[in-house]
Amino acid sequence: MRIDKYLWCVRYYKTRNMVTEACKKNHVTVNGLVAKPSKEVFPTDKITFRKDQITQIITVLDIPDNRVGAKLVDIYRKNETPAEVYEHLELLKLSKEHYRKNGTGRPTKKDRRDIDEFGNEIKTDAEETE
Repeated sequence: MRIDKYLWCVRYYKTRNMVTEACKKNHVTVNGLVAKPSKEVFPTDKITFRKDQITQIITVLDIPDNRVGAKLVDIYRKNETPAEVYEHLELLKLSKEHYRKNGTGRPTKKDRRDIDEFGNEIKTDAEETE
């Protein structure tokens, strides 16, 4: 089965066109070699691809006949992506939310004063420790 069809069948990408674009940008490798969309995939092949700021590593266990349901995906692939990668992604999401909530607009004068005051507290704490 072609790599683009396989990644679409095991639900890593929503459309085959998205997989094709990822292959053209050299985001997909099979057994360490950059893969074109037409590259054939066989059981025991190791596929590495970059999606959503995560480098996914999967091993092909079997070839599906058609696109499979989400519950059946584990029959056809083994996910070998380290858990630290997912934890890092969660930390990235939390750090982005920390600064400002979406839709709150520009900082007000009070927000700016609070930020300045917080910066001054850090400076005075550093001077006291010296």
